[in-house]
Amino acid sequence: MATISDVAKLSGLSKTTVSRVINNHPYVSKDKRAQVYEAMEQLGYSPNPAARRLRGQITTTIGVIVPKIVNPFFSHLVNAIEQTAYQKGYQVLIFQSYEDKNKEIAFLNLLKTRQVDGIILTSIENKWEVVADYQQYGPMILCNDYINQNTVPMIRLDQAKGAFLGIEHLIKQGHQKIAYCTGGLFDEEGKGKDRNNGFQKAMTQSGVNVNPQWIFIDQHSIEDGRDVLRQLLEMTNRPTAIFTGSDEVAAGVIMEAKKNGLTVPRDLAVVGFDDQPLAQIVEPNLTTIRQPVNLMGTKASERMIQMIEEPHFKPEHEQLPIELVVRSST
Repeated sequence: MATISDVAKLSGLSKTTVSRVINNHPYVSKDKRAQVYEAMEQLGYSPNPAARRLRGQITTTIGVIVPKIVNPFFSHLVNAIEQTAYQKGYQVLIFQSYEDKNKEIAFLNLLKTRQVDGIILTSIENKWEVVADYQQYGPMILCNDYINQNTVPMIRLDQAKGAFLGIEHLIKQGHQKIAYCTGGLFDEEGKGKDRNNGFQKAMTQSGVNVNPQWIFIDQHSIEDGRDVLRQLLEMTNRPTAIFTGSDEVAAGVIMEAKKNGLTVPRDLAVVGFDDQPLAQIVEPNLTTIRQPVNLMGTKASERMIQMIEEPHFKPEHEQLPIELVVRSST
C-alpha cells in the first residue's frame, strides 16, 4: 500500500508539501498541487479520512450558502443535502446570503479559516473571479447555479431547456400574447440569463413577438405574483398566458386572478417552475417545469464528501433531467 513518503518520492516534492496539498493548505502553488495529485493517482494513494479527523484536519462539517431558506426550492434542496451528509457522518451549516455580496464573502471565509471542510453554493452573488479565489482553501461545488467555468464542479439543470419547454407548451396551446417573469435581470449578466435565453429562443423559433411591457424582472414570491397580475389588469392590451420563474409566483398570479374574477386557464394560462408541492395544492393545479431537487441535493452532498475525503478527486459537471408537467392551469 502506497504511503505519503511514496507520493513525495514520485512527485519529487517534500513530505511536508505533500501533506499540505492533502490537507488543502492555502500556500501551495497550483503546479505543485498538480504534481502531488498526479503522483497520488499513479500510486492509487488515498488519505485515510478517519486519521485526518483524529488529527483535526477534517471538521466533518459542510457549509451550504442559499439566498433564503424560506424559499421552498432551497429548503427542499438543503434537506436533501443534510440528510445525505448525516448518513455519511457529516453535519451541515446553513448560511443565508439574502443576495448580499458581503455576507457571501463572510461565509466563504469560514472555508479559509477551516471552520468548514467545504462549501456548496446554490447561488453566486459576487463576481466569479472573487468566489473562485477561495478554491485554494478547500473544495467548493456549485449546485443549481451556472457559471461558465471549468475549475469548480457544478450540479445543475438545463434552465434554458426548462423555459423553452414552458413557452413552447403555451404556444402549442395557441397563445401568441405571452408574459414572462424572471427571478433575475433580463441581460447577459443576470441570474436568470439561461431561462431568459430559453424564453427568447422559443418565442423566436415560433415567430411570436416579445412585448417588453409583459416582461417582469426580479420576481420571487407569492406576493410578487399577485402584484404582476395587478399590473396586467391595468393594461388595455393584456397577455393570454404567463410563464413564471417559480411556482410561488405562479400561485400568486392564480390567486389574484381568481380574486379579480378571472378564470384560469380560460382568461389567463399560467406556467410555473420547480414543481413544488404547492403546484398540486393551488386550484387549478399548476402546469410547471419539474426540477429533481432531491436528486440535486443528494448528488451535491455525495460529491462534496468525496472531494473532502479524496483531495485528488475531481468530479465532472453533472446536468440532471428537467421536464414539463402539464396540469389544469394551461
